[in-house]
Amino acid sequence: MQVLDNPTPIIFFTGKGGVGKTSLSCASAVALSDSGKKVLLVSTDPASNIDEVLGLPIDTTPTLIGDVPGLSALNVDPEKAAEEYRERVIGPYRGVLPEAAIKSIEEQFAGACTVEIAAFDEFSKLLANKEVTDEFDHVIFDTAPTGHTLRLLTLPTAWTGFIEDSSAGTSCLGPLEGLKAQRKLYEAAVNALADRENTTLVLVSRPDRAALDEAARTSRELAEIGVKNQSLAINGVFRASTSDDSVAQAMEARGTEAMRNIPSPLDTLDRHDLPLKSGQVLGIASLRQLLGDGDLTDIEDTSDEIQLPADIDAIIEDLAKQGHGVVMTMGKGGVGKTTIAAHIAVTLAERGHRVHLSTTDPAAHVSDAVDKIPETLEIGRIDPEVEVARYREKVLSTTGANLDEAGMALLEEDLSSPCTEEIAVFEAFARTVDAASNQIVVLDTAPTGHTILLLDAAESYHREVSRLTTGVPEAVANLLPRLRDPAFTRVVICALAEATPVHEAAELQRDLGRADIKTYAWVINQSLAPLAISDPILRARRAQERTYIAEVMEEHSSNARVALVPWRSESNWGSKVDINSNAA
Repeated sequence: MQVLDNPTPIIFFTGKGGVGKTSLSCASAVALSDSGKKVLLVSTDPASNIDEVLGLPIDTTPTLIGDVPGLSALNVDPEKAAEEYRERVIGPYRGVLPEAAIKSIEEQFAGACTVEIAAFDEFSKLLANKEVTDEFDHVIFDTAPTGHTLRLLTLPTAWTGFIEDSSAGTSCLGPLEGLKAQRKLYEAAVNALADRENTTLVLVSRPDRAALDEAARTSRELAEIGVKNQSLAINGVFRASTSDDSVAQAMEARGTEAMRNIPSPLDTLDRHDLPLKSGQVLGIASLRQLLGDGDLTDIEDTSDEIQLPADIDAIIEDLAKQGHGVVMTMGKGGVGKTTIAAHIAVTLAERGHRVHLSTTDPAAHVSDAVDKIPETLEIGRIDPEVEVARYREKVLSTTGANLDEAGMALLEEDLSSPCTEEIAVFEAFARTVDAASNQIVVLDTAPTGHTILLLDAAESYHREVSRLTTGVPEAVANLLPRLRDPAFTRVVICALAEATPVHEAAELQRDLGRADIKTYAWVINQSLAPLAISDPILRARRAQERTYIAEVMEEHSSNARVALVPWRSESNWGSKVDINSNAA
């Protein structure tokens, strides 16, 4: 990769979920270490899987990778970081303020926003703290899926502005002194991100229209905050080795078409294409092979002959029986949640059901996955900008109606904090779920980490919103009971028949279980297993799929249904339509 020819001290890998950021960041870290450099590999992804890729457990402090001299790795644990952040800010007040005041501050720290700023706090220490970075020649960040990454990277500017402008003693993050104490560190993080001599950001994509469009949006938004030293890596470029395999030919044609129409500004970036390989990127040996010219070692198929799951129509048939409720597609980014959600929604609408299709994923575009919109289907999107404007108007017209000038100034300060977006989007999510009482609502949810933060916010939301409004909306009050009702909410976990998507989906299922939310079905998407293929790379990948299909059926699905969706030559079940023709 060109980025490794003359590498900057700090390198980011970012892109749409499932494009191979972790594989490329880990492989690059190994390559630089093998060349004699001292490297720190950091994952800031709430759903990190560098442990599995590297083949050993990674802690929240630098862990030496024994097989790679000079390489250390760590995970930023958002929950642990949040707990340490809370105690660092609250600790000085213990024994000084009354217990009731301490409890009030602790409640202010209970929301998802605290988790995010605490994770950024850790990120800033690594990025801008010379005492940390000077120990290494290079620090490589495996960042979260695109939507989360953009929020992480734009937080320095947002929080610095909020600290600068605020005259109140508290915010949704508690006492502002806790933030002000870190101000210089945050400013240094901003400067480090924008320093072309210090930082390179590698946009990772697949040879796929949606992934390339997402990378282009990321590129533009990063450039707007000063991060302009970018390059492009297109991962998994496939070239068919035989002309008599229609699947291989279609797969190559689809990728070629996407790369022929690379959107601006990606077309002006330094670019590196990496070929699709037959094996999986698991372990140090495969990471060393990934960036080389040869193929990866095939993963041995240890499963017995298995009967493949039924197709997705059996699940849709069951969903159609009730006629109302929520269907949520969840899973690792890049596994096809949007496409599966759109297919379920369109099929149910074609059967005459009233269906609302929407998304909570800031990086998703559900309209791109629909052919034509049946009369009983409406398509919407939870747009953060729209929801923030709606929420601000509501608070100002209610809570702000009877405030004096000083009180209104304090309220305006509170509403200017980044936490407002979290509350506004969450309230929109609750309203969407509430609409499922008399219709079917199909929700394409955000990538795993963001989804869990959204669901975890249900309890803390009640406390946070009560500071600004006179009461919790009924839709929010009813949200958790509805999500926990398996007759009302059907969670469809989506995965690919590969190690990381399956294992991350299994972890998601465990997290949902702890929240008392049950899994309705598993969908294994984009599978080669049922297809007749002769291309050697695709045959090897098909053979490896059997291990993970068997794992889902035997270890993870329990009482849930399992469906298999074959790889399709189209990126969806039809062509793009104009969302405005029947928008929610």
